[in-house]
Formats: sequence, C-alpha cells, structure tokens
Amino acid sequence: MIGLKNVIPIFISLMAVILFPGFLLAGPQNQGGKMADIILINGRVWTVNPSQPEAEAVAISQNRIVLVGSNSAAKELARPGSRIIDLKGRFVLPGFIDSHTHFLNGGLALRSVQLRDCHSKEEFVKRIADKAKELPSGAWILNGDWDHQQFHPAELPRKEWIDAITTENPVCVNRLDGHMVLVNSVALKLAGITKDTVPPSGGEIMKDPLTGEPTGILKDAAADLVFSIIPEPRFSEKLEAVRKALEEAAKNGVTSIHDMSDAFSFEVYQELLRRGELTARLYVYFQIPEIDIFLKMRIKSGFGHPFLRLAGLKGFVDGSLGSGTAYFFEPYSDNKNSCGLLAAHMFPEGIMEKRLRQAEAGGLQVAIHAIGDRANALLLDMFEKIFKESGSRDRRWRIEHAQHLRESDVSRFGQLKLIASVQPYHLIDDGCWAETKIGPRRARMAYAFNSLLRAGATLIFGSDWTVAPMNPLSGIYAASTRRTLDGRHPDGWIPEEKISVEEAIKSYTLRAAYAEFSEKEKGSLEPGKLADLVVLDQDILKIKPEEIIKTRVLLTMVDGRIVYAEPDLIKP
Repeated sequence: MIGLKNVIPIFISLMAVILFPGFLLAGPQNQGGKMADIILINGRVWTVNPSQPEAEAVAISQNRIVLVGSNSAAKELARPGSRIIDLKGRFVLPGFIDSHTHFLNGGLALRSVQLRDCHSKEEFVKRIADKAKELPSGAWILNGDWDHQQFHPAELPRKEWIDAITTENPVCVNRLDGHMVLVNSVALKLAGITKDTVPPSGGEIMKDPLTGEPTGILKDAAADLVFSIIPEPRFSEKLEAVRKALEEAAKNGVTSIHDMSDAFSFEVYQELLRRGELTARLYVYFQIPEIDIFLKMRIKSGFGHPFLRLAGLKGFVDGSLGSGTAYFFEPYSDNKNSCGLLAAHMFPEGIMEKRLRQAEAGGLQVAIHAIGDRANALLLDMFEKIFKESGSRDRRWRIEHAQHLRESDVSRFGQLKLIASVQPYHLIDDGCWAETKIGPRRARMAYAFNSLLRAGATLIFGSDWTVAPMNPLSGIYAASTRRTLDGRHPDGWIPEEKISVEEAIKSYTLRAAYAEFSEKEKGSLEPGKLADLVVLDQDILKIKPEEIIKTRVLLTMVDGRIVYAEPDLIKP
C-alpha cells in the first residue's frame, strides 16, 4: 500500500496542474484559417487522414494546423513575418508517437557504460574496466544493455569476469530487456546475497551447479534485492537525463512519448514542464502497485496538461524471452526444466486481477506486460472476465509486447477491443536466436503483427527504449521487412506477418494517438489538430522497404515549434 507521506508529493504536483490556468487540457481550437505563422510548401505530405491522404503544403498558426492542401492555398495565409519553408519535395508525416519507453531511465543510460554492441567476453570486460577507471571508489557501474546472444559463443556473463577489475566499485549492469542483471561480488556483499539467499517470488538467483555460489546473474524480482540499495540519482541528474532523452526523441522525429514509469519520475517531468523545457508530449504510466495514488485522489486516465498527462497503470505478468523468464505453457527448448516465471506483480496469487478490477471501477487505463504465450493467455482470461462482468466501456486497455501467442488467442484481441502495444525492432533482434529458445512451431506466432491486425486488434508501435533504439524509422523497417539483424532472413523472418509501410506508419501515429485517447488532437495532419510533424529526407512510401533504414529525419516540430532541424538542410 502507498503511504500518505508518499502520496503528498504527488498530490502537490498534481494540484499544480489544476491551479495554473495554462495547465488546462486544450481541445481543438478554431484558428480561423486567416493567417499562418509557419507555412511548409513543396512537400510530399502524407496526412494519415483517409479523407485527404496527400497534400503539398501545411500552414500553422500558433500551435495548430490551419490548412493542409495546395501551395497556393497555403501561401494565401501568409502575413508579414510568416515563415515559409520550402521542403523541395521532402516527405512530411504526423509526428511519431513512441508508445512504449522508459524515458527517464533511458536518459540516465546515455551517460552509463555502453555494452549493447559488445560481441565478445573480452570487449564486455574491457568496457566495464574502462568505466571503473573513470569513476571514484564506491560509485556504481549501472545500466549497460548487454546482450549475451551476441557473444561468440553465446553465454551468460559471470561475476568472475569482472570481479578483479571492479574491486572498488559495485556493478549492476542489465541485459537489454531489463529482466536480468549481472552484479559483481561487491554488489552481492552489499545486498547480502549469498548461496543461502532465497529468491523472492517472481525472481531467480542463478547459482553455480558445482559450488552453489551465486554466479552474479539475477533475474526479474531477484534484481530488486540490489536495486533497493543503489543510491537514487540526484534530482539535478534526473533533470539532465530527461533533457538528453528529449534531445534523442527530437532527432528521431518523436513528438509524443508513452512512458512506462513510476510516480516519482513525474516530479521531474513536472519541473521541466514548469520551466517550459518539454519538447515532446509525455503520457505517463505508473506501476500498478501504485494504484492507490489514483484511487485516493479519484484521478482518471488522461488528466493533466497537453505536454504531461497521467495515463494509467503499468503491470507485469512475466519476464522476457532473452532472459528465459517469459512464461510459456511448455518448457523452453534450451531449458527443459523451465517454462519461465510469473512476475512479482502476480504475487500474492490473485493480486493482479484484484488491481485490474480496481482499475476498472476507477475508470483507469491499464497497460500490462505479457510476453510468453501462457502469460498472454492468463491476461486475456482476466480481461475477458472483467469486461463480461462490467459491460461495455471505452477502456482502451493494452497488452504490452503481446509477443508470443497461441493462434487461438489472437482473435481475442479483436473480440475484446484490445490494443496490442508492440515493439517491431525486437523481432529483428530476437529473430536471430528465438527459435533456439522456443523452437520453430511456437516461433511461428512470434510478433504476429499481420494476424493481430486481421483479428481486429488496434496495433500500436513503440521502441521499449533503451531496449531498442528510439527510432521509429527502424521500427517501420522492421515491421515491413522482418529482416533479422544477422542477415539470415533477407525475405523476412516469418514473412507472412509482414505489414505494409502504410500500416506501420499508422501504428506510430493515428493508432498510437487513439491509444492515449488523443486521436482528435493528433496522429494525423488535419486543420484544427496540433502542429506536431516530422520531415524526412525521402518518401518512405515510394522507396523499397529495405531502404527505409537509411532514411533521415530532417526536421521535427512539436506544438508549432521546431525542436530539431538539420542545419545544412532546413534552417531552424
């Protein structure tokens, strides 16, 4: 339960949203269509608006689009001082919406040791050694985003790899999926973890089969034993981390973020909003154990400011495939003794369903992580039971990842009007090795984007940053080609699940806006909607999907302001 002393800071932050007039959520305003502050001409504009799919110009007044149409019509709205930008045939889309990030943590990770592209034990060890030399004694080495599947041979790291080079620094570096960490002996000692430590529910402490000693690998809830003793970053460090994350979003054309966060990240976003420094719109989910914050204050999903809104609740049913903690009906192909793990949010038994019922009664949106086929089936069963008892409502509930499904469960997404919040870049990464863990039969329904669309699910895309790059163009490439990173599937891994580039764009724009109840405000380029857009250097609808990965963002606009532009191409 959340104590009153923990709720008070959140209450103060949220009351600021009420007390300041500028914090009222603005609906579409009639801009009159008389004059424009910024006019984009000579573009190839794809609007994601079925009633007017294409145009060549966009006119903007303050923070709203006032015209989407011809060059001549747009120029008629010019006034002295209007800024006219000649796009010279470049491609314009609504601003991308990244529907799944860990935004503050992503910003913090940008300053940490970088292990994502390590392809060997030697390289992994060297980078940690180099980071230890940079840091003072006692400072933690964190983050990392390593992937042991890239090592040759693929093997899990052990504390013995790094103990000799980190005698003065505790280490807790995570696998890129966030469901497994490597810690050194210093960190194990600080956390009081020994061979006799019993792992918490939803976690695993890996131990050497000969000695029984911890190897340094902690899975899911077991990592909390170390997370709980890591010093909290200073508030100033958090502010700077979010600034870096906002820069990363802007250069990738991301204008809105769905952040899988927690209650105490909110104060950082609130402060940046107060300072006028937010350059992307944040739709923030709290962890489902924090549900009392919403219930005590009777907050509904969507409350807040146009740049900072409370989304609802994020929960976990299981772990991840790469960590061997995704929850399946059958054992792993490479570990016949394990079907995975249920996450800590599932304990004690029945607590997840109880909290979902509370969310339903409170009018809250939920976004629940489920990766393995059994995890998805369990969650679908809970949703179906609650919906049947409560009756029809515009819930827009989400399953995050929906990664491995039974064919019999795919249709339930449409029947229950669910949002499948998926991360296409993961498929071209996991596709390099997934079949070694679950075999080709189960892999057939991995990342079943086309099947989900045909079943009537609302398919939205995100990155899970920093698990994958916060780059929607790489996600569009992944969804439309399904070419794995190892080059072994030039025609696509499970090619029947490819989707068109048009559908992929919709999943990063209008469908993602729908997922946050904002489809009347953004997600397409239409008069009256917010002036959030992106300009690309080539038309991704006309080039081969394989070439999309080479496309560059030239300009990003949020709320009528240019927040990123390549100086040699389009002057900001």
